[in-house]
Amino acid sequence: MLGAVVTAPLGALARVLDAPLRLWQRLTGQGGMVAFFLLPNMAIFTIFVLLPLVINVAYSMTTGAALFLPERTYVGAAQYERLLRCADYTNLATCQEDQFWIALRNTGTFVVLQVSLLIVAATITALILNRALRALSFWRAVFFFPVLLSPVVVGLIWRWILDRNGVLNAALVGMGMDPVNWLLERNYAFSAAIGVTIWAHLGFFALILLAGLQAIPRDLYEAAEMDGTKPARVFWRITLPLLMPNMLVVIVLALIRAVQVFDEAYVLTGGGPGTATLFLTQYIYEVGFASLLKNPGLAAAASILMGGVLILLTLLQLALGKRNERKGRLK
Repeated sequence: MLGAVVTAPLGALARVLDAPLRLWQRLTGQGGMVAFFLLPNMAIFTIFVLLPLVINVAYSMTTGAALFLPERTYVGAAQYERLLRCADYTNLATCQEDQFWIALRNTGTFVVLQVSLLIVAATITALILNRALRALSFWRAVFFFPVLLSPVVVGLIWRWILDRNGVLNAALVGMGMDPVNWLLERNYAFSAAIGVTIWAHLGFFALILLAGLQAIPRDLYEAAEMDGTKPARVFWRITLPLLMPNMLVVIVLALIRAVQVFDEAYVLTGGGPGTATLFLTQYIYEVGFASLLKNPGLAAAASILMGGVLILLTLLQLALGKRNERKGRLK
């Protein structure tokens, strides 16, 4: 009875739409039906992705503190010139927007270190979780649990741990050691931002690699074992080449996430000490919203440049993946 009550309205709606859809299919063919069902998704994409992107580009060509676009002054590419103008690119103090270049340098360093360490850690984790371990489901859940947490919660948890009077320093003092300013010294703060983001996202990327490992035929490992192949050679000759499609996905997603780092680092350090953990996304946020001298046009220009970098990185990774795939087919 309950099932009939639930399905009756759906059945009535299907009968009402049947005749118009049949008529539409006769008039437009299969392509028209595809367009009909894609139209809602395309409308949502246009409203929430494409239109904001166009507005952002328009903002990047204006100046002033006014919020509404018609009230802003058109300046062309002046905002981009302001961001990129430096008297000496080896000395960031000579740049007109030195904060942008500091954020760019910090972001580049963060991306290289964080993505490299994350991929290595995720690969090792996936290899361990792919083995026949006791309570395997429990360990998989343990590694994936941080992914379920909000980035703000992750930042607050680790700030509580790494604070001057936090849990970690309390443990060090209990062992007779001096407390460390984990979040107040530049190198420690930057390393903490890297470590916290790796901890927060490790489970997600390890899960992708684990799916790739489980898709590798076991016959290959059995044959390698019968031949007496060493484990390291098995990894480099069998596991890693067959894992490359999943590895490519992990690299692309990790790069995009690393370039856009904001939540965990901002809650953890607030960009400090000084500008040690000032990243591009925080720079855009502060220039466009948080600063007393708001400049939405400058923030929009910086976001467009960051988006261009993300597109280039993604296209590069995809091109490398296709080249490796063609090489594999030729072999």
